[in-house]
Amino acid sequence: MIGLSSQAYAQQDQTLETITVTASGIERQLAKLSSNLTVLGQDVLREVNHQHINQVMSRVPGAWVSRGNGQEHLTALRSPVLTGGGGCGAFFMAQDGISLRGLGFCNINQLFDTNALQAQRVEVLRGPASTLYGSNAVHGVINVITPDPLSNQAGELGLTLGPHDYQQAKFSVSHQQGEHGVMAYGNASHDGGYKDDSGFEQQKLTLIHQFQGENWSIKNVISGANLAQDTAGFIRGFEAYKEQSRKRENPNPEAYRDSQSMRAYSLIDYRPSEHEVVNITPYIRWTDMEFLQHFLPWQPVEENSQNGAGVKLSYQQVQQTFSWIAGVDIDHTQGELTEFQAEPFAPHLPAGFHYDYEVDATVIAPYAKAFWQVADRLELSAGVRYEYTDYDYQNNLSDGSACAPEVTNCRYTRPSSQQVSFNETSFEVGASYQLAPNHRVYSQYSQGYRAPQATELFRLQAGQTVANLAPETSDGIELGMRGQTSGLFYDVSLFAMEKEQVIFQDANRQNVNNGETSHRGLEFLLRYQLPKNFFVQANGTLANHTYEADLTLSRVNIKGNEIDTAPQHMGSVQLGWQSPDDKQVVLEWQHMGNYFVNPENTADYEGHNLINLRASAPVATNLTLAAQWLNITDQDYAERADFGFGQYRYFVGEPRSLFVSLRYRFD
Repeated sequence: MIGLSSQAYAQQDQTLETITVTASGIERQLAKLSSNLTVLGQDVLREVNHQHINQVMSRVPGAWVSRGNGQEHLTALRSPVLTGGGGCGAFFMAQDGISLRGLGFCNINQLFDTNALQAQRVEVLRGPASTLYGSNAVHGVINVITPDPLSNQAGELGLTLGPHDYQQAKFSVSHQQGEHGVMAYGNASHDGGYKDDSGFEQQKLTLIHQFQGENWSIKNVISGANLAQDTAGFIRGFEAYKEQSRKRENPNPEAYRDSQSMRAYSLIDYRPSEHEVVNITPYIRWTDMEFLQHFLPWQPVEENSQNGAGVKLSYQQVQQTFSWIAGVDIDHTQGELTEFQAEPFAPHLPAGFHYDYEVDATVIAPYAKAFWQVADRLELSAGVRYEYTDYDYQNNLSDGSACAPEVTNCRYTRPSSQQVSFNETSFEVGASYQLAPNHRVYSQYSQGYRAPQATELFRLQAGQTVANLAPETSDGIELGMRGQTSGLFYDVSLFAMEKEQVIFQDANRQNVNNGETSHRGLEFLLRYQLPKNFFVQANGTLANHTYEADLTLSRVNIKGNEIDTAPQHMGSVQLGWQSPDDKQVVLEWQHMGNYFVNPENTADYEGHNLINLRASAPVATNLTLAAQWLNITDQDYAERADFGFGQYRYFVGEPRSLFVSLRYRFD
């Protein structure tokens, strides 16, 4: 699938020829992939001009990036919205194929580390993908691709203004001289916050140098991001999001999140012959984050940081009938975490440092994948990966309970310093068959896994001194069909996935490893070119996510229950018009189905429907005026509904809003 661009509607015949690397490791046409892939191109990113990443991810079937306050978010890809210390570990989130965080140190909000707004494209692969990406690719991959200076010659200045003092400025400049190209782009945003005592300041900057020679291609990238956020917490009470007097309520005016990140890497591509490619990708990354855990009544402060370096090496042989890639990924990350509580809340929730530890994580992972053109219409593929993960953990505080000796039910437990390692193997097989020109069926069986996160192993509670955890694993199968006619593009897929050894916290607050879940559904993307420059596009998901393990929570066995925060149906439809002179109007309907908000399935959220309108038109040479009218019907809705500490709680969706943008392009 390719992404929702107005210009793409006039280029239907090129859709299946889109070249991608994310799904296969080798440059391949979208048509030949044996798995799903959605590509959100530069045009759709410009059209949506998102203030939050969830606004553009709603264009991806099977995906839901649930919006928290400010830039916070939770992710779902063929899954429920996953929370907790390991929830983020179910997804491989990357920039140019390089993980945004080191293994074991993911963060549920880590997509705000990358600049998706000004990316060349965002590629989303749904389902297990560990053969290429290793640990964390349990439910899928989100890969943000940076622009190439040699193919992006125009510069741009942009300004967006919106409600509650929202301001965003962005720029991009590029220059080419011979075989070299340089580019700089970035943006700065200020949001005064819809909720009381909320808002954020955010800045992002990317610098790129590219060299394109006869046999060598080198792309050097440095990117960084800074976020200073005043965070608003949940409002509590059944359907509180419908109460006008409470919509701006912020029960946690003291909450905040400060986050900085930086990545530097080189994408080195050497072609010794017509059929050979050597890829070398060395990289370094750094992150530092501090935030108040406003979602806990006792409100401790967490600070985490990491410094990492690694290299991705691969060799490819690309032939007409048989191609293959083999490589190794090596990563070493030094991570630190502290948790501090200023005031005592209860004897078992004491003041002081709850945790202070360091973890050195090392990953070595060789892999290989092959593609065989068995016949004119049939291609088969297969891949395998082995991954070794080692955690060297150092506790900087006393071992055991964080409470006074006389307290027997202390919430916080510090395990003693130790070394833990994991070995995991995964494989995948796939097939793609051409039914007719521009129409193919595809299928794939794939495996995913993730090593336990450092917080799951070493941030223990309630007297647990050792977490004997194994990697989570998933087995997925999908069957799909994609193709196009002169006016229609379609991609429809059926999927089924079983997930085992799921890590969760039981009723005794122990981290355990015996969860099982099942995920089945149908995803589709349809795009049709109507007469007189009109077009319509729809994407949707019908799915069922259930607990399969024999587990008891709150004295209720949840086996067979629907997983909480897992809507059975969601999707969006865009009806648009694009003129030859770049005028555009797009009317959008977004649908979120109802879902349970607790594992016992006794509390739920009714779902919602939103109507948005986006329009843009040139108003002078190289100057474009655009507007976004969001939630036109002023729907009362929740961006996310939850149930915690015995209460309904919600992040409130914003009312009717108008954003206006000016964009100036120059050579």
